Amino acid sequence: MELLNFIGGQWIENEKLQEIPVVNPANGEQIGTVPLSTKEQVDLAVQKAKAAQKEWALIPAPKRADYLYEIAFKLKEKKEYLAQMLTKEMGKVIEEARGEVQEGIDMALYMAAEGRRLFGETVPSELPNKFAMSVRAPIGVAGLITPWNFPIAIATWKAFPALVAGNAVVWKPSNETPIMAYELAKICEEVGLPAGVLNVVFGSGPTVGTAMIEHPDIRIISFTGSTVTGSKVAELGGKHLKKVSLEMGGKNAVIVMDDADLDLALEGILWSAFGTAGQRCTACSRVIVHKDVKQELEQRLVALTKELLVGDGLNPATKVGPVINKAALEKINHYVQIGKQQGAILLTGGNILNEGDLANGYYFEPTIFTNVEATSILAQEEIFGPVISIIEVANLDEAIEVNNGVKFGLSSSIFSQNVNTIFKAQQLLDTGIVYVNAGTTGAEIHLPFGGTKGTGNGHRDSGQAALDVYTEWKSIYVDYSGKLQRAQIDNNA
Repeated sequence: MELLNFIGGQWIENEKLQEIPVVNPANGEQIGTVPLSTKEQVDLAVQKAKAAQKEWALIPAPKRADYLYEIAFKLKEKKEYLAQMLTKEMGKVIEEARGEVQEGIDMALYMAAEGRRLFGETVPSELPNKFAMSVRAPIGVAGLITPWNFPIAIATWKAFPALVAGNAVVWKPSNETPIMAYELAKICEEVGLPAGVLNVVFGSGPTVGTAMIEHPDIRIISFTGSTVTGSKVAELGGKHLKKVSLEMGGKNAVIVMDDADLDLALEGILWSAFGTAGQRCTACSRVIVHKDVKQELEQRLVALTKELLVGDGLNPATKVGPVINKAALEKINHYVQIGKQQGAILLTGGNILNEGDLANGYYFEPTIFTNVEATSILAQEEIFGPVISIIEVANLDEAIEVNNGVKFGLSSSIFSQNVNTIFKAQQLLDTGIVYVNAGTTGAEIHLPFGGTKGTGNGHRDSGQAALDVYTEWKSIYVDYSGKLQRAQIDNNA
């Protein structure tokens, strides 16, 4: 499959562009090629987007929303095909891939409904015969930079609120998972989305991403990726006075108190830590456990972890698929070696799996460390793989302190059956998302998604809050008094 850029409603041939392979991480097989675009392709996409946006913004929002409904129906129609392709290019197990496509469907339906809201405010004026209100206005051209781990979900979190609000989109997906972007662009073409309203430009971050951030006609950049890269995006975007929305890393913890339902907690930990092979920004990588239940929890957790089948995600029995590429495999292994060197006790896992059916893929054994120091590298830095650190605490206050003692603040979870414990925790846990008696993953599209500290810069994907990223507030005053009225001056009683 040769992937092409989608610019101005046209599929652009790759005649002069270098192409790189798209590889199935489960078996190393090439499943396509993707072009490395240049600054010129970015400029062309922005020109087309800017021209299209003027007309798009004039279409009534409920009519713009109709396109999203059609996209939702197409996604639903192609759900199984898309899930299969998603597993092939990214590696996540087929059950999760289906769930991700469903998330795209849900986001399309949710944001389509916003087309009949896009609420502003009407407020009383302080002067007679004067009307005051605020409305949402589109920003213009939105530049979207999305990661490989959720190639449909995150793209729809960003693109659909941007579109329903009246913006045009230039989108750079990850080179690791470009097929989903190609398929989504095809769907937009099939439903008749006006040419230029959504454009896809494949390529590298240093070339395509930088060109987008520096382009004077892209007004908003929305980025999901590592904190290191996100900081650079913010710095460069700031120089160009752009609005920048960042969703970055996490070092998420599940807190297990002494009164927790351990059966439920174990389910939550396994799903949060090893789903998507730990390659989620919301993945559980720390288990903060009360000393009274630590021994039982870790013994049972180890036993359950050893039962997980690692393999190709297309096998319905597989529970843990491959990681995305060789570099990810080496990074995870590097952190495991650091954990050993710093005195953490390895309970299970810790190995690259490269024999038999796994020989040609990128597999890492689900891994659990115990007796991990809360301030150690293992417990502080984002690993982005199937690795858990167990940290013992004596009480809730210590658990909250440990949870908050990292530079990230995306997701946290607490298992307890005490209502006082739960309400104290949800107030004090310094994360953008808090789960009670559930793992650290499982966000729903109608609530804001994002975090504090090193995880973001205050903006949110998903939910109604996403509209704040892609709109400007415009205040409107209509004076029908027939005379000049000066606020704060002519309103004296």
